[in-house]
Amino acid sequence: MISFYIFCFFTVIIAAGGSSASSCTSISPQTPFAEAYSNVTAYCILNHTCLLENNYNIKSDELYWEVDDRRIQQSQYTVINETTSRVTYQPTSISVNLLSCSTDIHGQIKTTLMGTFINVGFPPEKPENLSCICYNRERLTCTWRPGRPTKIPTTYILKQSWKEDKRPECKSNNETCTLYFPDFQLFIDTTFQVVATNGLGTAESDELRLDIIDILKPNPPEIEKVVSLSQLQKALKIEWKNPLKESLFSIKYNLRYRKNDSTEWEQVPPNDIDKTRNSYTLQDLQPYTKYILSLRCKQQNNKGYWSDWSKEYEAMTPESAPSRAPEFWRKIGDPDRNGVRTVWLMWKDLGTYANGEILGYNITLGTSKNFLGAYALPKHDRQYNVTVPKDAVQISVVAYNKYGVSPSSVLVIPDVKNRVMLPSEIDVKAFPKDGKLWVEWTAPPKSVLGYIIEWCANSDSQGCEVEWQREPSTVNGTFLRGDLKPFVYYLIKVYPLYKSGSERPRCVAAYLQQGIPEEGPIVRHKSVEKTKAVIEWEPVPLEKQNGFITNYTLKYEAKNGPVTTVTLNSTQTEYMMTSLTGNTVYSVSVTASNEIGGKEGLPFTFSTNRFDTGEVEAIVVSSCIGFLLLVLIGGILLCNKRDLIKKHIWPNVPDPSKSNIAQWSPQTPTRHEPKSHPFQDGSFTDVSVVEITADEKSSYSKQDLKSVDLIKKNTSEGLSSGIGGSSCLSSPQLSISDSDEVESGQNTSSTVQYSTVIISGYRGQQPTAAALPTFSRSESTQPLLESEERPDEQPVLDVPNQYFKQNCTQDDSTGRLQALQQENLSSCIHEQDQSPQLAGLGHEMDPEGFNAGQNVSLECQPAEMDMEIKSYLPQTVRRGGYLPQ
Repeated sequence: MISFYIFCFFTVIIAAGGSSASSCTSISPQTPFAEAYSNVTAYCILNHTCLLENNYNIKSDELYWEVDDRRIQQSQYTVINETTSRVTYQPTSISVNLLSCSTDIHGQIKTTLMGTFINVGFPPEKPENLSCICYNRERLTCTWRPGRPTKIPTTYILKQSWKEDKRPECKSNNETCTLYFPDFQLFIDTTFQVVATNGLGTAESDELRLDIIDILKPNPPEIEKVVSLSQLQKALKIEWKNPLKESLFSIKYNLRYRKNDSTEWEQVPPNDIDKTRNSYTLQDLQPYTKYILSLRCKQQNNKGYWSDWSKEYEAMTPESAPSRAPEFWRKIGDPDRNGVRTVWLMWKDLGTYANGEILGYNITLGTSKNFLGAYALPKHDRQYNVTVPKDAVQISVVAYNKYGVSPSSVLVIPDVKNRVMLPSEIDVKAFPKDGKLWVEWTAPPKSVLGYIIEWCANSDSQGCEVEWQREPSTVNGTFLRGDLKPFVYYLIKVYPLYKSGSERPRCVAAYLQQGIPEEGPIVRHKSVEKTKAVIEWEPVPLEKQNGFITNYTLKYEAKNGPVTTVTLNSTQTEYMMTSLTGNTVYSVSVTASNEIGGKEGLPFTFSTNRFDTGEVEAIVVSSCIGFLLLVLIGGILLCNKRDLIKKHIWPNVPDPSKSNIAQWSPQTPTRHEPKSHPFQDGSFTDVSVVEITADEKSSYSKQDLKSVDLIKKNTSEGLSSGIGGSSCLSSPQLSISDSDEVESGQNTSSTVQYSTVIISGYRGQQPTAAALPTFSRSESTQPLLESEERPDEQPVLDVPNQYFKQNCTQDDSTGRLQALQQENLSSCIHEQDQSPQLAGLGHEMDPEGFNAGQNVSLECQPAEMDMEIKSYLPQTVRRGGYLPQ
């Protein structure tokens, strides 16, 4: 711990109990400064006698300490005796601290007995880098580096001495100090030193010993005038005044100059003006040009410092003849049928090479054989049109002023036969350099008259305004002279000018400065299919590319799908996307990039097709082929199953006029014919007769009679013709017990009229001539049976040469005829009782009426009937068949 004794620099008395208590208190020791981050110790001493005289009874243990109104902790106090209190603390801020000793009078009223300001800071560090300059022998200024800031007042003293002789000092509160002549002397070795002092200590720099003449910096020379001589058209004579006495100092100089429109300085070689002088003549300048001049100086022995540059001085060189040929170019029009052409001649102002005021231009035209003419143009003209023949023509132009004529600029207009442009023989490059656009080319193998460089700010929306410049044949590179702008596309052409006039240009494109494209490509779809799509885009307009497009980046993605990125070269303007998903929405965008960066275009959305190309056609064709095959197969099936389909869907309703009843009754009379001869010969042919005697009838059992009755039903009742009456020739098919299928078919059939069968009984199988059958039409609506509708499909019993032959007579009374038939049938059964063919008739016959494997011949001989019986046989339809007649 470092203790500092504090001197009461001045006291602050806060009147709480009057000024008498303060006058009886003191703070010691007597130091108002304290080093930062170190402990400070102070004493508060009470004059006990003085306090008692003023009626104060204050003891040292009643005192307390404060710093800037902040009470110090009591643990840092020490009571030495009844009249002295000590405190030790560390300052918390590097600044001025107010330390005070206080007490509470009567235990309530705060009274500050004594206080002092303590300056907290740092002691000075050793000054470094002491250096001095003498400005033109008028003042001497020394500087140094003081080191860390002290935060408290610090004084610097610059001391100088000559051996042991002390010289005037220089005091300062910062890091520099200046002595004025004659407080210093030249040509004497002088010692310099800096001493830094503050309340916390002192520090001294190293000594600097030198002769002040060695640190001399003269004032800049003052240019008094510049002389322009007419006899020296390219020279300027400069005169100035030296800042130092020439008798005491040897001086050398630097002279610089530049054109008025340039920022680059040129200097005169130092060896030309390395001695004391007051004038100099500049030579090889550009005539009729403004120049800016400036000058500085230094001691010739190279000691000390260069002076500052003098104030700039402006002067102009005299006029002279133009020093350069005008830049000359042309455009050749198409020849007419005689080969005559129009040529547009163009030339530029000579600028600084005019060397004066141009008064006009002279143009001369001629061929190898003839002089075509000369034209004098005023100074403001920069183009002229001439007409030239089909031969090669040489055109020259010169500019002139009052001091002379410029060199001639020549162009050759080739003849009509040589107008074909041949391939270029040079290589050209263009790139930015030093903030300008540099163009360079290789020399062609043939000699040339010079080079023409054309360029234009090309764009898609605007035309190209051509600018040009001409360069001599000795150069192979140059900067483009013109107002070039960044981010602009320039198309540059270099023409070698041959003596024959056949120029062969080479083109190159360049940017002075490139940037990010202003906009991205516009995307659209060219074709879209199910799994692929062709996307195309328009390139960024040339004026918005801001640089050479190096590549395109295509990015596409399906909704909520992964992003696919494809990089394409700068020449592509379309891309086929494959492996897409059908009936899906895709988003596509294209980014155009150059060397600086890229710009993405607006996204384009499209949807793939649900079906691929040809897929719909394939489905339609396949469906049509399948349908045709189905129709063809159905047609074949319909043809093969025609009868079956017709049977179930379109029942055949026979024509009654074509019924098979006409086959066994060909002599059917009309219903209005007379009934005298109802039967004709041959009405019933090929009918077998089964004779059953009455004696044998009683020998059959009832079971046998049922079987015979079944035969009767199958032959006369169940298979009766739909035409009316009993059909003795119908084949057995359906019985009375058949299902509703027959009834359904019959009920849906068309209604026809039936015949009235008129018969007369006879004994034996031969009908009499007087008993021919007679037919009449019936008014019944009962449908025909299936067997009568399709007689060709009737099943034939395997009973060769044997049929049921029945001679039937029909009476007007239906009941009498039925009784008679029953009696005749009983007689037949009785007569054939012993016949082996009828022994098993009731047991062997199938439900259809007959056993398929048994031949049966029945001969029915009815009882003797002498009279003719006529009967109309009604037929009543019931379920499952017809009622017996």
